[in-house]
Amino acid sequence: MPSKELYKSYNYVMRRVTSTLFLLFLSQSALAASIDETVEFWVGPITEALSSAVFFEINFFGQAAPLIVLWLVTAALFFTIYLGFINIRGFSYAIKIARGDYEDPKADGEISHFQAVSTAISGTVGIGNIGGVAVAIGMGGPGAAFWLFFAGFLGMSTKLVECTLGVKYRKINPDGSVSGGPMYYLETLLSEHRFPKTGKFLGGFYALALVIGCFGIGNMFQSNQAYVQFVNITGGDQSFFEGRGWLFGFIMAVTVGAVIIGGIRSIARVASKIVPFMGILYLVSGLVILILSAEHLPRSIAMILSEAFSIQSATGGMVGAMIIGFQRAVFSNEAGIGSASIAHSAVKTNEPVSEGLVSLLEPFIDTMVICTLTSLIIVSTAYPAGLMDSGLEGIELTSAAFEHHISWAPYPLAIAGLLFAFSTSLAWSYYGLQGWLYLVGDSQKAQLGFKLVFCGFVMLGSTIQLTAVLDFSDAMVFLISVPNIIGLYFFAPSVRREVNLYLEKIRNPKN
Repeated sequence: MPSKELYKSYNYVMRRVTSTLFLLFLSQSALAASIDETVEFWVGPITEALSSAVFFEINFFGQAAPLIVLWLVTAALFFTIYLGFINIRGFSYAIKIARGDYEDPKADGEISHFQAVSTAISGTVGIGNIGGVAVAIGMGGPGAAFWLFFAGFLGMSTKLVECTLGVKYRKINPDGSVSGGPMYYLETLLSEHRFPKTGKFLGGFYALALVIGCFGIGNMFQSNQAYVQFVNITGGDQSFFEGRGWLFGFIMAVTVGAVIIGGIRSIARVASKIVPFMGILYLVSGLVILILSAEHLPRSIAMILSEAFSIQSATGGMVGAMIIGFQRAVFSNEAGIGSASIAHSAVKTNEPVSEGLVSLLEPFIDTMVICTLTSLIIVSTAYPAGLMDSGLEGIELTSAAFEHHISWAPYPLAIAGLLFAFSTSLAWSYYGLQGWLYLVGDSQKAQLGFKLVFCGFVMLGSTIQLTAVLDFSDAMVFLISVPNIIGLYFFAPSVRREVNLYLEKIRNPKN
């Protein structure tokens, strides 16, 4: 737990920083325009070049497909087959381990299995699960929903590999805290092959990309979308917060700061409460909408399956649906990027595979359950109601589908969206912090400085979107999947061996 001195320093600095930011953001319109233009001028060309390289598209059976998406899905397919469909045969054990059936209270680590997977899920379940799915179906047709589900199924195997390695090669610090993630197992991999300097460089590159990424997709984008959602449910144009993004950002920044100051234990405690609540809220709301659209459900499922394998359609047929579905899935659950292994590394266990198995639940909940529920709502409600031709897209289309049956239904949807954004910020603050500490070394000053800057960006994100920064961080996050996946391939034989040994151990504990 952080010391009283750290809390005092945090409170003092937060008072000074927030009072300064408050004055600055009183003139937010001029300031926002100035910052946006300046950032776009300097960062825009770099972002465009990086995004073009990272999201380079190839011709895949007549359809343009981002190479990075194929890279991630191919790896997921390989690990699923190589590990003997561990996403099926290990699923029941994942549930048992998460609920504490094999818990070892004397094991190293900081948080429980359930808290670890809750934190990781909070980092992947975000606005994209509500709005991104609607965009995917609009682009790829109903068939994209099937391939999204299938890619989520495959991604479970990739998560198991990277989270097993995250625990196996983590570092237990003198104070009992844990440092882990791809930067550590990539460094170890190359050091074992007599390339320690290259390993350190690769670990540093991953950590730097993680820091940059956390300020974009894990911070500014989340606070910006949370602000939009909050304004919508508090009166839209008539909302008190309309035009006062700085005030909403200030409140969100203080709230985020109050949680992340306590480190992973505090984040995990909050995540373990928020994730089940927001998941159940969205599931119950979505199921109610599906029940009200029950007459269209059989035809919708048939449409999803038929268009998933159709040769010709306006959206590109089977290949177009497959590409869009796969793309939405990898953007949603981030399997292969390695970020979630940082949260899983903090678990209390001396059996790395145990947490690898628990991580199977992450893509299952994030993609196979939540994203699929959103898909069914869109296809069974938005299509029959003619909403697909209304000009709405993203989260507005999903909200309209909810509202079609129940006028107040967008409110629980908006609350879920707010919680999704808030919890994602919490998880990514920890990912970015671990990357920062890997680069500069662990100290209270380094931790406090990073957390304050992170909170400052939360406030900034509610006021301006800074598209160039968001796109740059997006590209950096997916760029690091290249070295991460290569590392996973090298470690695959040892992971398979350890998985089989662990499963045999828990099946036959007396042997």
